[in-house]
Amino acid sequence: MDNVSPTVIALDRRLLHDQAVGLLRDMIVRGELSPRSRLNERLLCERLSISRTPLREALKTLAAEGLVQLLPNRGAVVADLDANEIGELFVVIGALEALAGELACTNATETDVAEIAALHYQMRLHFARTELPEYFRCNQAIHEKIVAAAGNFVLEDSYRKLSGRLRRARFVANLSRDRWSKAMKEHDQILDALEHRDGNRLRDLLRQHLRNKQDVVQLSLAEGAKLGS
Repeated sequence: MDNVSPTVIALDRRLLHDQAVGLLRDMIVRGELSPRSRLNERLLCERLSISRTPLREALKTLAAEGLVQLLPNRGAVVADLDANEIGELFVVIGALEALAGELACTNATETDVAEIAALHYQMRLHFARTELPEYFRCNQAIHEKIVAAAGNFVLEDSYRKLSGRLRRARFVANLSRDRWSKAMKEHDQILDALEHRDGNRLRDLLRQHLRNKQDVVQLSLAEGAKLGS
């Protein structure tokens, strides 16, 4: 143990934390852990092969993203989705993504555009194979890369702080095959606008893309559907 660098140990702990957060986030987003369900620490530790300390740190991170609620002396539960909050988040995220798209058309490098295009075609392959979780990971990476390509730290930081709270609703929107097909076509247009550096068009496409998702999610809430089920 004396020969192990403290830097290496810290890195391993960071990786363990990130992996635990990623796995738990995916389980919540996909509905494997349903809204309002209690998160049993013992069972989750066994399933993820981690101890309680990294699990609890992961739960704190997910609580900051709005996916988990930490209850005093009662552990943690998966956060419910509130229709009003979801509506407000879609409006704000839509505005942020619209601005990011406009800026990205000016500031994105050719490498940025090529990476987004590669993700797009990978996402289209998952769509053709009806692989929703894999499709969704590519989808989120595309939106995040467009925001990063805008080259505005304040915008990117604001987006990062809010986007996690909307991730589950965005996944649920694609549970409708009709909406999923339309979303794929919208992404074809989004990539085309970015490649042609058409900032006004990309701004409008991204804003409408988020509005369309919002309509599907809020319809599900109005009909009493359990999101993520």
